Amino acid sequence: MEITTFNPFTEKELGKYNIIDLEEVKSTISMLKQNQLKWRESIDNRIDGLKESRKNFEKNAESLANLMSSEMGKPISQSLAEVKKTLWLFDYYIENGEKFLENEYVPTEAKKSYIRFDPLGVIIIIMPWNFPLWQVARAAIPALLAGNSILLKHASIVSGTSLKIQELFNLDTFKSVITTGKIIDEAIKYSDGVSFTGSTAAGSIIAAEAGKNIKKFVMELGGSDPYIVLDSSNIDEAVKNSVYARLQNNGQSCIASKRFLVRDDIYEEFSRRMLEEYSRVKVGDQLDKDTYIGPLSSVSQKNIIARQLEELKSMGTIIPTGENFGNIIRPTLVKMNRDYGEEIFGPVAMLSRFKTTDEAIKLANDTPYGLGCSIWGDPDNAEKLVPYIESGTVSINKIVASDPRLPFGGTKKSGIGRELSRYGILEFTNIKTVWVN
Repeated sequence: MEITTFNPFTEKELGKYNIIDLEEVKSTISMLKQNQLKWRESIDNRIDGLKESRKNFEKNAESLANLMSSEMGKPISQSLAEVKKTLWLFDYYIENGEKFLENEYVPTEAKKSYIRFDPLGVIIIIMPWNFPLWQVARAAIPALLAGNSILLKHASIVSGTSLKIQELFNLDTFKSVITTGKIIDEAIKYSDGVSFTGSTAAGSIIAAEAGKNIKKFVMELGGSDPYIVLDSSNIDEAVKNSVYARLQNNGQSCIASKRFLVRDDIYEEFSRRMLEEYSRVKVGDQLDKDTYIGPLSSVSQKNIIARQLEELKSMGTIIPTGENFGNIIRPTLVKMNRDYGEEIFGPVAMLSRFKTTDEAIKLANDTPYGLGCSIWGDPDNAEKLVPYIESGTVSINKIVASDPRLPFGGTKKSGIGRELSRYGILEFTNIKTVWVN
């Protein structure tokens, strides 16, 4: 049985990959367990290993970015930016990881009492195609530095990228397997934890399997993030930032702003200027350095967005910026007259009006998701909304983005647990209490 990958713009075949069975996955996990026993012993050696990995990623940045874009359609400029951000992630944990994992001493009546942070073992990371390097790195690097081994099951459409990432890490504690979701679900019982990034539906299945086998898990799931524009906002900045906020990665980002909630008295101006900006972006071949919108990741993804646009016709006014072709959906605005509950994983922005901040908060929270929220307006006024917004991140006068220095994750159906920062590296450790009399 094979997986075939395609360039979603040209639809030409890129590669074929053999799928391994459960016994081979179990054998890989067993090997990773053995290698992890030595890896866990010295954080200095772990840091040295990750420094070498970082050199490999930096040296191969262009070829890796080209492979990523070819397989899943991301504009090449954004793939290069993704590699650069991953290098920053390496640097952050190489510099801070030892401090994050130091014993934490607590004064008690004991001679000595402290908390130590020990690795769990082998962590399975199940990763999506939309940020094929960054998503892997932000799960793998802190877990590796904590002393764990990593088994990567990547999305099938980026199988070439998955194997390239293994090659560049070049560690006997990091392996990538080409297999099916069903097989990897069965393999969870043989691991010591699982990190998943992807859809809420798939996350529910994986979390259930992990829970059944009492395995630690972290879930980073879907989002339908609000972008709230107050009447005190700088409209120029709010409009300009709405472009990347929605259209990054061809609109295929869990933290992309998808619902634009605009104060009633500036709604018409904002929506007009937003449409003008969306109409200017260059659409085409993702390997052209000037392209801003490339193809969606696959025919099936394009068909999902097309189906959602049909559904939206009864819920608002659809304003396209041109004709769609191939697997490309051009940036599209929808002026909504009622709610749409689904996440739209493509370059479609839904606009709604509000009259009061209470109404804005209600609209922002009226979703099963809670990943991120962006608010544009006077900082002091905008910050007053923060306690009432149901999301893992609130960014004021900035688009929502993950940052190695800050914890990242969601609430409600957007996930459980945190990645990045000190919180992320501790997720896959045994937080162990030690008492010495």
